[in-house]
Amino acid sequence: MFDALLRVLSAQEPSHPSDLRLSVAVLLLEAARQDDLFDARERSVIEKLLINRFDLSQEECLALIKSAELRAATMIQLHDHTSEIAARMTPLQRIDLIEMLWEVAYADGVLDPEEDLLIRRVAGLIYVSDRDRVLARQRVLIRRNQQVE
Repeated sequence: MFDALLRVLSAQEPSHPSDLRLSVAVLLLEAARQDDLFDARERSVIEKLLINRFDLSQEECLALIKSAELRAATMIQLHDHTSEIAARMTPLQRIDLIEMLWEVAYADGVLDPEEDLLIRRVAGLIYVSDRDRVLARQRVLIRRNQQVE
């Protein structure tokens, strides 16, 4: 009986995302949900960011978002996703991800303090410096201002 229990326990691997795209999508969804309102503008920004970043078709993007929503609904912590990103993305790609998170945070026109806190946390977990995080935010704000003009 003890051997059977050990076989069952050893067969269950901890769940780690094996797809970098899924980890990125989960973080983008988390940014959108920080202000307790996930609206069409945020969803649209997430779709565009994922399509452009990973060269996805619309159908692939929607499937990825659906998978990310399922993962995010059961997620307890960000660590699995941020550690995968830190391990598999270059420093410039990680800065680009922070920029993507700022895009999502500003999609509704308002930066919620919870969104800011999440981005600050993620940046630390994926080894993006405060300076690079702030510069990424400034680039997003400049683009947003240019779109308004």
